[in-house]
Amino acid sequence: MGKKEIENLWREVRELSLGTETDRLPSPPSPLHFLRDYISQSKPCVISNAIPHWPALKLWSDPSYLSEALSNDSVSLHLTPNGRADAVTPISTGEDLCFASSHVENLPFPEALHAVRGSSSSKVGYLQQQNDCFRTEYSNVASDCDGDVPWATEALGCSPEAVNLWIGTDLSVTSFHKDHYENLYAVVSGEKHFLLLPPTDVHRLYVQRYPAANYRYDRVCENILSIFVLRLEDRDIRKFESFV
Repeated sequence: MGKKEIENLWREVRELSLGTETDRLPSPPSPLHFLRDYISQSKPCVISNAIPHWPALKLWSDPSYLSEALSNDSVSLHLTPNGRADAVTPISTGEDLCFASSHVENLPFPEALHAVRGSSSSKVGYLQQQNDCFRTEYSNVASDCDGDVPWATEALGCSPEAVNLWIGTDLSVTSFHKDHYENLYAVVSGEKHFLLLPPTDVHRLYVQRYPAANYRYDRVCENILSIFVLRLEDRDIRKFESFV
């Protein structure tokens, strides 16, 4: 299939199926409505007033509440020099690229949250960990949210396989990626911006294979200077320095 045919295909998908704007629903849909109009069509939507009864909406707006509730819990803090974890990154000043993962530390929640709130353009902290972290690392506040979203559970025919929590600032950016499962994203505090592309736009993503790399973060000079080192196959390939 040539470029012209592919462009015609994604244009037709928008005109006949997805439309040009994301649907906004003022209240949760019925399970049948959600299944028929969104899940079965792989069509996104924004739903208002879906979780107003969650205690988290009120409690989590106060950082001191989370720090106290999770004071004895260790969580995963992800650090990068630019806010882009799991992202295609230049190996050096040349044109070669790698897929860089963040530096990860396990810290007491109050200390980890302080690092996130103190993020800068040269050191960005983000609290996240896949594989059901909300029901493991953050289990002491799990009761602040429902265990599932009933109308979605009924529409999908199963309970959530994983429930994850993300805490970050506007300095954190998630790279384009494909999830192999249905997602419901509930915003408890702040806001989240999404840029979504349908499967017919895969030609615009320039999918390639890249060597894997990861950041290592070192604190030196009595916390005056911090250094990120990008490592590829046990070899240091790039260094980022910043004052803290």
